[in-house]
Amino acid sequence: MTTKLTLSIDKDVIEQSKKFAASHNRSLSDLIESYLRAITSFEVQNIKVTDKINSLRGSFKVPDGFDYKKVLVDEIIRKHG
Repeated sequence: MTTKLTLSIDKDVIEQSKKFAASHNRSLSDLIESYLRAITSFEVQNIKVTDKINSLRGSFKVPDGFDYKKVLVDEIIRKHG
């Protein structure tokens, strides 16, 4: 069942998002639903970090403000969206 949701989002972000959605033959509502589904999914919340990945900690410096969860969600949406 779908339900209406009212959001307050910057006008430029909305315009860019609509263009992005159109270029991928999707609606903005569909993109937002996919994003919300991805960030609240069991799969994203319970990511297991392997020993090999743990051994890489400190090997490189990420830029200030780097949001790995956003990058992860963006990649999941890109892959499965």
